[in-house]
Formats: sequence, C-alpha cells, structure tokens
Amino acid sequence: MTPARILITGASGCVGQYTTAWLLENSDAELLLWLRDPAKLTAISPQHPRVQLLVGDLREPHCFANQLATVTRVIHTATAWGDPERAHQVNVVAVKALLELLNPAIIEQITYFSTASILNKTLQPLPEALAYGTEYIQTKAKCLDDLEHHPLAERIVAVFPTLVFGGRVDGSSPFPTSYLTEGLAEASRWLWLARWLRADSSFHFIHAADIAFICGHLATSPQRPNREAGQGAVRRLVMGQPSISVNEAVATLCRWRGVRRTPGLPLWGWLIEALIKVLPIEINAWDRFSIKQRHFVHDPITTPERFGGQSIASTLEAVLADSRLPKRGKIPNQG
Repeated sequence: MTPARILITGASGCVGQYTTAWLLENSDAELLLWLRDPAKLTAISPQHPRVQLLVGDLREPHCFANQLATVTRVIHTATAWGDPERAHQVNVVAVKALLELLNPAIIEQITYFSTASILNKTLQPLPEALAYGTEYIQTKAKCLDDLEHHPLAERIVAVFPTLVFGGRVDGSSPFPTSYLTEGLAEASRWLWLARWLRADSSFHFIHAADIAFICGHLATSPQRPNREAGQGAVRRLVMGQPSISVNEAVATLCRWRGVRRTPGLPLWGWLIEALIKVLPIEINAWDRFSIKQRHFVHDPITTPERFGGQSIASTLEAVLADSRLPKRGKIPNQG
C-alpha cells in the first residue's frame, strides 16, 4: 500500500511539532511540513527521509500547488490573531484557497483546527462568536460556517482544542512551549493574591501530546461519514480533559508551589462588574460575554482514551509535572 501523504500546516508550532513527532513514530506516512521559519523546527529533523519542508506563507498557497495536489490528508493547525486583516486572510481566505488546491479524487481527510471558544456546551456554534467575538474568534466562527457548506464537508474533521499545555517552563523541552505553559510561571507569582479569591467558573484543558495522539489517530484511520449526534457533515470534536473549576486549579497550583491556601472572597458577578467600573480595565463585548458565561465546558469531550490511547496529562498535576514548574522556590527564566 502506498504511504499516506500528510500535509501539516503551522508545523513549527507547539501542536504542529508534537503531531509531526507522533506521526513519524507511529506511521509510515510521508509528511509535508508547511512553515515560515525552518529554524523554529526544534523537535523534528528537517533531514528526516519522510519529511519535506514547504517554506512559505499560508496566504500564498499557489506556490505549492503541485505538492498540495498530491496530499491524501491535511492537518491544518496554522492560525493568526491580533491584526484583523491578517486574521481574516489566514483564518478564512487562505483556508478556502488551500481546499481548492487539493485533489478531490485523492484527498481523504482534512483535520481543521478551530477553538472551543466558538462552541456552546453541546458543541453547537455560538451566535455571539460571530456577532462580537475578537478578530480571532470571529474568523474561526466564519470559517467553520463556510466549511459546513463546502463540497468536501464530509471529509472534514473540525477539532476544537480547549486550553493547551505543552513544552516546559524553562524551555528545556525540544518542543516549543505553549502560551499557557509559559504562563504558569507568571501565574505562580500571583498566587499570593489568587489564594484569597474564589470564582464560580470552570474549564477544560489538554496537553499538546494528547492532541497529537488524537490527530494522529484520525490521520491514520479510515475517514467515515459523521456519526456524532446533532452535527452536520463536518465532524466536531472538542479536545479536552474533564472540566475542573478555577478554584480547583488555584488550589492545585498552591499545593504544587507550597503556598498556603486561605479563606476566600467570592468573586460575585456584581463585584466583578464593580471592579471593571472602578479600575482602569478595558473590556470589549466578547470579554463581557465570557465573564457572564463563566463555565467553559463541553459535552462530549474527546481525549486519547476515546480512541484506545492513554493521556499523557489527564490531570493538572500531571501537566505541572510535565512542565517542570518547580514545586518550591525561585522559578528560573526560560532559556
């Protein structure tokens, strides 16, 4: 059997490199890695015999038209945020252009990365995301809507990561450090204040290695019509471990860092609103919606266990251990 040819966009990112490493170890697929800066490919050897680099901007897909016409699977992790015009070009226009360059006669599956923030608890699109989300949220919501009506919709699996951890706090991992793992050090420095507060809020999280397992399993399994309840042609999978409360997260971090937990002050909704009015805090409509929503939970969620695997980090304690966040004492600067 001819090996699969899998295109991975955003290949130099945290999730991109974890996924590439998984596929190199667990499949015989030929991997086309689309990235802008090969120097950022820290965990993958560009000289690997099954790796081909496509160095360029996602907004110029026609540069690789010949290569794109040969791929049988796509894992699209690349994204953009911050600048509204760039976000629209990368997150909407470039996705459409990429799909047009695929060969419908041989393309079997497209795994498209979105964000769980645009879905409600039952994995349905949030109207608020499209109405007044940030440029990142709005473009992800728009792209999902476009994909639902695309001719290749039945071959698309949209994955929605929750809060993503990966790499190490001190930068000692060959894999890039995710923004959340990087933020653990700063969060630890605020435990003196956070230990006094209590918040009625909850969320999911997932490690990039567990995302890699899920995407690797999808990319090496036959693509079938969507059987998820209440969904359309595009299969939706929210990737995350069982939800935990913000209070549980703070308590876990306090135990890890050896900080004593204190009696707490509840952050009631009216108190948050008062603080926003009194303090020099600028919030937009999406921020206000998120504050009111509080519980960012979804059902069902997808972990490696759903596909016969075992999670690298099923608990926050496992995340902290993998991140190499010191249990006590000074936190070294990332090298």
